[in-house]
Amino acid sequence: MLHVKGRVLAGPEDVRDELWVVGGRVSYDRPAGVRDVRTVEGWALPGLVDAHCHVGLGAQGPVDADTAEKQALADRETGTLLIRDAGSPSDTRWVDDRDDLPKIIRAGRHIARTRRYMRGYAHEIEPDELVAYVAQEARRGDGWVKLVGDWIDRDLGDLSACWPREAVRAAIAEAHRLGARVTAHCFAESSLGDLVESGIDCIEHATGLTEDLIPLFASRGVAIVPTLVNIATFPQLAAGGETRYPRWSAHMRRLHERRYDTVRGAYDAGIPVYVGTDAGGSLAHGLVAAEVAELVTAGIPPIQALSATSWGARAWLGRPGLEEGAPADLVVYESDPRADVRVLAAPRRVVLNGQVVE
Repeated sequence: MLHVKGRVLAGPEDVRDELWVVGGRVSYDRPAGVRDVRTVEGWALPGLVDAHCHVGLGAQGPVDADTAEKQALADRETGTLLIRDAGSPSDTRWVDDRDDLPKIIRAGRHIARTRRYMRGYAHEIEPDELVAYVAQEARRGDGWVKLVGDWIDRDLGDLSACWPREAVRAAIAEAHRLGARVTAHCFAESSLGDLVESGIDCIEHATGLTEDLIPLFASRGVAIVPTLVNIATFPQLAAGGETRYPRWSAHMRRLHERRYDTVRGAYDAGIPVYVGTDAGGSLAHGLVAAEVAELVTAGIPPIQALSATSWGARAWLGRPGLEEGAPADLVVYESDPRADVRVLAAPRRVVLNGQVVE
């Protein structure tokens, strides 16, 4: 049995003095006949959420189970106990049988236009196949489907939208009919209007979000997951493509330069913003604390940046926090993360399914 005491942040303003872990679940009532209790003291948050992560994905595509396990453990060590896997070619259902690994909400495999995404990552198809592939991934996933909304068009030499509006509208409608939400990778401006007006639920990265598009996002309640730790790589990517694709390189630099203004403008307009790192592929796992710090740098108040990886993110994904009877997934820190989000980088203890794992 585990006793957590100090300050339990069950919500932004809901602070308790203690909780008990009984049978792997949260209880705020002291159990009778308590013996052999382990006590952990500090400031407790619900297990953190990385809402854009790729377990089972490497730089060249799918990785073996041992590598995927190391990825999941790297996330767990930093307090990430709930992952929305935003597209992976690997079958990671075996993770669900492991009580010591983060819980994963899968979006199936990326769906991309032919030769318009990184090789080995996605189903690469044409618009007339989009509805069928969205239906397939909606059935395979855990309530989400992931599209690649834009990518470099080599003939154009710049980012451009991947799908006609009619195809996107029909595909999103089919996903919703099957009970799945849809999100899309989008760097540029050009694909956003069609996607949002077609009923999409979320946009990943959203670097192309401009002042004229913000009211549309806000009115439709479309969330964004900015992945600022990934956007930080744009200058390096731009430098690598300068000779062959100068127009694309200049565009990537502009998107990077205005990244903080983009995120702050979205937040100020009431657009839901959530934490995601884009770990996997070329980016390391375990960066959730750095992403929260980036949101604060962008101008989001610390309490809201915390919510974007804890209370608010869990509610958005339909998973409990530290409610009575919920699975005991929590992270304990030495000081109040509301006062300084940098404390997220150094968990004192990580508790997953009621067991102390760190």
